[in-house]
Amino acid sequence: MDVRIIHFYPGLMDLYGSRANVLALKRYLERLDCGVAVEEVLPGGGADISRGDFFYMGAGTERAARAAMEDFARYAEPLKAAAQDCAAMFFAGTAMDLAGKTIKEADGSSYEGLGLAAYTTQHGKRRIVGDVYGRTDLYPEAVVGFMNKCGVVTGVETPLLTGLDLGFGNEKERGPEGFHWKNVFASQLTGPLLVKNPKLLETVAAAIYARRGKTLPVDRPVDRWAQAAYAVTEEQLRARAK
Repeated sequence: MDVRIIHFYPGLMDLYGSRANVLALKRYLERLDCGVAVEEVLPGGGADISRGDFFYMGAGTERAARAAMEDFARYAEPLKAAAQDCAAMFFAGTAMDLAGKTIKEADGSSYEGLGLAAYTTQHGKRRIVGDVYGRTDLYPEAVVGFMNKCGVVTGVETPLLTGLDLGFGNEKERGPEGFHWKNVFASQLTGPLLVKNPKLLETVAAAIYARRGKTLPVDRPVDRWAQAAYAVTEEQLRARAK
């Protein structure tokens, strides 16, 4: 199976090594014997994204995210159509802000997001920093990550993480975090998240397969190093969450 990954603004939006999410997914799919092509979309460059199988944007500073949105707006309609058609997407860190309806800055200004969902992000002057340990309805294992943001997200009806045992969620301590609808995944957690959570990586790959009417092979690759790293992180954060 051939898979086309559309990576938006890899230079502008690569805070906390966000590019590693794409690299991890590409490697995982290749180990499933998929042919994987990664097309990078650059500001002002334009791109035909109509045949994308997976769409990704990583984290950036608040200033970088606003700059990215000036170009990203041109892809609003095709991305909405792709999301409705169950294309897989992942918006990491501040890119999650851009997938929503409105971003309000700390200085009182605001700008419109992509509008994939109706939530609003309000940036403040206080940064919210710390480890996160939470749960998702997608699978039994815990999700681990790191939070460094200055935005409070309101209006999310379908979060990716239904609750946290440790850390700050969309709008409150130990509240729900992220956004999930169809095959659209968004989270302000960094890590990078697909590297730190092998089960989430598998879930995203399964979403790509599902759109083609396929399921992941029963005999699929296991990254022993990633699994071991996850086990150590999960154990330590679970102990702190008690």
